[in-house]
Amino acid sequence: MKKYDAVIIGFGKGGKTLAGKLAGQGKKVAMIEKDAGMYGGTCINVGCIPSKSLIRSSGLAFNKKEASPEERTADYEAAIDEKRRLTSMLREKNFRKLDDLENVDVYNGTASFVSNTVVEVKMAEETFEIKGEKIFINAGGIPVIPPIKGLEGNPFVHTSAELMDLRDYPKRLVIVGGGYIGLEFASMYSGFGTKVTVLQDGEMLIPREDRDMAGAIQGVLENRGVTFKLGAGIHEIAQADGYALVKLAFKGQEEILEADAVLIATGRKPNTEGLHAERAGVELNSRGAVVVDDNLKTTADNIWAMGDVHGGLQFTYTSLDDFRIIWSQMNGGSYALSRRKAVPYSVFISPSYSRVGMNETEARKAEIPVKIAALPAAAIPKVQVLKNPQGMLKAVIHEETGQILGAMLLCEESYEMINTIKLAMDLGAPYQVLRDQIYTHPTMSEAFNDLFATVQIS
Repeated sequence: MKKYDAVIIGFGKGGKTLAGKLAGQGKKVAMIEKDAGMYGGTCINVGCIPSKSLIRSSGLAFNKKEASPEERTADYEAAIDEKRRLTSMLREKNFRKLDDLENVDVYNGTASFVSNTVVEVKMAEETFEIKGEKIFINAGGIPVIPPIKGLEGNPFVHTSAELMDLRDYPKRLVIVGGGYIGLEFASMYSGFGTKVTVLQDGEMLIPREDRDMAGAIQGVLENRGVTFKLGAGIHEIAQADGYALVKLAFKGQEEILEADAVLIATGRKPNTEGLHAERAGVELNSRGAVVVDDNLKTTADNIWAMGDVHGGLQFTYTSLDDFRIIWSQMNGGSYALSRRKAVPYSVFISPSYSRVGMNETEARKAEIPVKIAALPAAAIPKVQVLKNPQGMLKAVIHEETGQILGAMLLCEESYEMINTIKLAMDLGAPYQVLRDQIYTHPTMSEAFNDLFATVQIS
């Protein structure tokens, strides 16, 4: 049995970074990844990188208002080809970063616990066990598949990863789920000229957002031709000759939607099935997530978990921050989950939506005295240059301290702007710092001059 200083289960952002750092210290590391198409993790292969590649191509296609069906098909196929080129290149680079290291062994196989120090590795042609002094679980997440009749084995039903690799242009797309993933794909495929319908069982779109912001997001997508059916109940997804039949109830009526493709976008869950965590004394919660403490240590003293597998925010940058927590603890530092500051996120619709911190609803529910800053995106000179003046900007300010509690930006390039607000929040700077800052012109960030000048006592 081979022995290692560290065994890492999953080639995601946190795990691969930790492997490289440990190898740099002369440690012997085993990296286990069950899918050779996932070196580098979800983001690089089936998440943020390929989706952003397709979103960029979609934006170029959207501007071709008079494109013929043949041109639409060609643009879509070219976009898929470019996405495949990009992910293949990045996947190979990530693989090489570890496999070329003398101290790292990369195993393409499925890992499961035998004990808290022994891991079974099941490869295509052999199964064996390895021993690790320390073990790190970085197994990621998998899509949640709802119990809808007709899903299993249906060739027209796809997860987000499968849809992004579908080279046959779908003229009609039905998206099951109105969360952030579903909205991003609705924006993306409407850009390619696809007729998109979003189905959601709840009556309220993205309920965690303020109603004015959720309404604005729905509006910009409807302006792109996306149809929403909120409160829809799906009975079955059947197969016809060359397309799917989505059978549903909506507003008291039975409907059947024809679709060339159906996307299941009903969330993700920790990928712990088959891990046999109980054999290692690693506790899972009711959602299958690995239970961790403030230092990301599991209920087994020598085992840690990072990334999507322990639940919470599912972003590649939080997985990287999980690495920082573990690395800090291993090297005498004190950084921990409780010291993590505001985490921003972006949804790459058009225009993009980005948020950090509390929204107005949450602040008022917590009975925090607040001021609200608000600005229509059309007031920003740069959006006129970018020819997409839709959207709105909103910030929540503590009435007594002037500190920024949160911000929601629905506008072009919001994914860049939100990081400036996060930095101000982390530093405890009052909103006047951003209001009175000198920004280059014309830029989207100079909107902060005007946004924070609107602060009123509510």
